Amino acid sequence: MENQNLNILDEVNKGATMGMNAISYVSEKVTDSKFKNVLDIEYNKYKDISNRVTDLYANYSSKEPHETNAMTKMMTWYGIQMKTMNDDSTSKLSELLMQGTNMGIIEGRRLINQNTNVSSDVKNILHDFVTMQEDSVETLKKYL
Repeated sequence: MENQNLNILDEVNKGATMGMNAISYVSEKVTDSKFKNVLDIEYNKYKDISNRVTDLYANYSSKEPHETNAMTKMMTWYGIQMKTMNDDSTSKLSELLMQGTNMGIIEGRRLINQNTNVSSDVKNILHDFVTMQEDSVETLKKYL
């Protein structure tokens, strides 16, 4: 079960890191100050989750949690650049973030459903991460 706990913590941290990366790439294109503030808040929520994972990870391993690799970061950046080449409106930026967040929700729900025997502290952070992403989608919808 300890391996299962580490795998889930790694996946949550990868998701949080990807969220932070995507927000930072999109933020460079944002002109709407209200939307920029929303993204700053969302970024900090991902950062809080990542910090919680790091703190909890020490209970299960002496290593650091996995983050997204350089290739994934580059592909995320490139994808955002390509998809916003002709349209970098607030609506388009919100849509892109929602698409990525929805992928994170799907993966999180899958982890919840397929890993019922994990430690309660790991289960809590996983639930918090998915709930945070679901809330984020609701917030981003307002900018479509």
